[in-house]
Amino acid sequence: MFRTALRNVLAHKARLLMTVLAVMLGVAFVAGTLVFTSTLSDAFQKSSQKGFDRVDVAVQPRSQDDRGGAPGAAPRLDQKLLDAVSRVPGAVSATGTVSGFTAVADKDGKLIGDGFSTHGGNYFPGADGKDSRYPLRNGTAPKGPHEFALDAHTADKAGYRVGDTVRISVDGPVREQKLTGVFTTDDGTVAAGGSLALFDTPTAQQLFAKRGGFSEIDVKAAAGTSQSALKAAVDKVLPKGGAEATTGKQLADDQAKMISQSMDGMKTGLLAFAGIALFVGIFIIANTFTMLVAQRTKELALLRAVGASRRQVTRSVLLEALLVGALAAVTGLAAGIGIGAGLRSLMSATGATVPDGPLVISPSTIVASLAVGIVVTVLAAWLPGRRAARIPPVAAMNSVHATATTRSLVVRNTVGALFAGAGAAGVLVATGMADGKAVMGGGAVLLLIGVFILTPLLSRPLIALAAPLLRAFGISGRLARQNALRNPRRTAATASALMIGLTLITGMTVIAGSVQKGIDKMATDALKADYVVSMASRTPLSPDVAAKLAGLKEVTASSPLRNAPSRIGTGAAAATEYLTGVNGADFGKLTRLDFLDGSLGTLRGGRAVVDDATAKEKHWTVGSRLPVTYEDGKKGTLTVAGVYRGNEMLKGIILDNATLAPHQQHPTDMQVMVKTTDGATDASKNALVKALGKNPAISIADKKDVSEGIAQMFSLMLNMLYGLLAMAVIVACLGVVNTLAMSVFERSQEIGMLRAIGLDRRGIKRMVRLESLVISLFGGVLGIGLGVFFGWAAGELIAGSMATYELVLPWGRMGLFLGVAAVVGVLAALWPARRAARLNMLAAIKAE
Repeated sequence: MFRTALRNVLAHKARLLMTVLAVMLGVAFVAGTLVFTSTLSDAFQKSSQKGFDRVDVAVQPRSQDDRGGAPGAAPRLDQKLLDAVSRVPGAVSATGTVSGFTAVADKDGKLIGDGFSTHGGNYFPGADGKDSRYPLRNGTAPKGPHEFALDAHTADKAGYRVGDTVRISVDGPVREQKLTGVFTTDDGTVAAGGSLALFDTPTAQQLFAKRGGFSEIDVKAAAGTSQSALKAAVDKVLPKGGAEATTGKQLADDQAKMISQSMDGMKTGLLAFAGIALFVGIFIIANTFTMLVAQRTKELALLRAVGASRRQVTRSVLLEALLVGALAAVTGLAAGIGIGAGLRSLMSATGATVPDGPLVISPSTIVASLAVGIVVTVLAAWLPGRRAARIPPVAAMNSVHATATTRSLVVRNTVGALFAGAGAAGVLVATGMADGKAVMGGGAVLLLIGVFILTPLLSRPLIALAAPLLRAFGISGRLARQNALRNPRRTAATASALMIGLTLITGMTVIAGSVQKGIDKMATDALKADYVVSMASRTPLSPDVAAKLAGLKEVTASSPLRNAPSRIGTGAAAATEYLTGVNGADFGKLTRLDFLDGSLGTLRGGRAVVDDATAKEKHWTVGSRLPVTYEDGKKGTLTVAGVYRGNEMLKGIILDNATLAPHQQHPTDMQVMVKTTDGATDASKNALVKALGKNPAISIADKKDVSEGIAQMFSLMLNMLYGLLAMAVIVACLGVVNTLAMSVFERSQEIGMLRAIGLDRRGIKRMVRLESLVISLFGGVLGIGLGVFFGWAAGELIAGSMATYELVLPWGRMGLFLGVAAVVGVLAALWPARRAARLNMLAAIKAE
């Protein structure tokens, strides 16, 4: 039977090529995803580990929750502690480090890198006057508040030289610093494309709000002293409950674990692409083997007649699938390695921060890729092989098996109706539940399976709707309609590939468009301010920015938004809550909050307003008095003056900055809301930009920018799904080509007769193309219809947490998706139509 299977594979090379391609694409994306994420994870881990080479023990402040002290009173690692740590037995040196966000502008005034990879630190010279972490390539170490040093990679990229004046920003205001030195570093962020600016220690402490203190103390062990022994010695000099020591190895291991976890999300997203491609490919593989088995029914019957058992017949089909799957898996693995390398190069080319490192092809990647390709192909071929083995030899010789029995059709349609009904009911019930995600997900899967099972039944009425249009193409159109309906199961399996892809993308497009509309409405309804000013890195903003904006003649009202931790309640019932400070006098002019109870009034003194979710959770109502412990440890009382409907822009406990600021040691703002005389105009924005010194680190966003920023996650997801659709379209296109090619082969005699009675080659081509177009549009209509239904249902859940949610049907994009389905049908028919038209009519008539 192995020789029989091998002979059949070699005899049908052309027909199995599309199956190999379908499996290969899915395996390629699985392998490419694993190679890409493994390579990226390895590069980031090795890059980050370089930063721990000189650290045997790191001393860091304990978190607020670990200390149990007053909120916000962060412990400082000061010079006294640094001196004590440097004197412990086994320590060669101790380095006090200070770090924070530092934006460096290029010569055109634009930010170098992105907000999350541009950082600054302190140059900490040793006894020899040099900092071994940062060897100077040119110039001297920075001294004084107006000097700094820059990493060589950034300096070369921006064209800076020692002596240049460079514009930088740490917390908002622009600073002009003299570049005194250019240094080399193995810092992982710099290796990944970020920037690093160094200041002398007093300047860094001043800039990063660590006056007289450090972010971390790094200790180097003497020769022969282990990291654990050094840690034990350091622990003895640390203030109780104020700081903790960690070995360099533990830090490196924690960093590696964090990087690995951060890669998991990307890996899951990319593997979803491959999973959809393989899922769609299953239909193609099953379709291919079903047709191949149908074309060899007499051969299989003869094998049964000469003594082959059912098991042997099934085994021969599965062996064919095994050989095809192995070939597809090997080629897919090779292509996947190329995809992994290409994705990394693409990230680097687009300016993403990717460290250098080798391409990582782990044994698990090879095993997983081969297993996926082989298992998917064998599973898809199992049902056709089993069906072939169950056909009696005499029936197969007479081809009486070709038409499905009435009983099998009734069973199939009944099962499909039950699945679809249960799924639709589950989705509808979930829309009325408070947390119906799981129920809706299960219902959606059942409905999708049910529709797939019912697709052959649905094909007849839906394809019949195209009859009037097809008649315009004469005999070719009528023949195309009949051919599409001749084998409903094969038509359904082919159309299902497109249906699945379009269901996903249409559903997500409906959800994303509706959410964007809701966010736009939220920004319009809740925000009266013309602009929201914040740091590009989303780091805290200096209060100087708010003060400068408030003094502009173009500004009629402004309010900084300031967050600060606090403890609400007394005794064991006290809980940490963040307070949001605003300019109480102008806040009402900048926002339009929807109050469920009470009102905004004028925020002053102990008055505060609370969002509805927090009020419900804490059982607070208008008039509730809240005992509060501020971050400096002082106590007070807040009175709830109103309960408002929270949203993505404003939520939590809001009070006047005049009440909050006296309790903050280092006040910083998260953003500043601004209303101008002329509204959101180019002139107004230019005035703000100019007033802030054309600072590349500061973002000035209008209402549209704010809503787009909130909806960025949905846009990213939608773009990913468009990529998924492209994969599904490619695989579905292969399926349509495969189906048409085999359909042409089966109808060779019929095509020969049509040619003999007068249908020319152009008519044959048109017939095959129209058949392909009808099948593709059938899948497109089903997919778009299901997608709209799922999008509406998911929106009902979202509307429960977003009052401004509004269903939006993207008619233009849905028309585009239907157009894509039509293009797939036309392109997929090119080769089969040409092949059908070139058949020799006499040879085709004589063919069996």
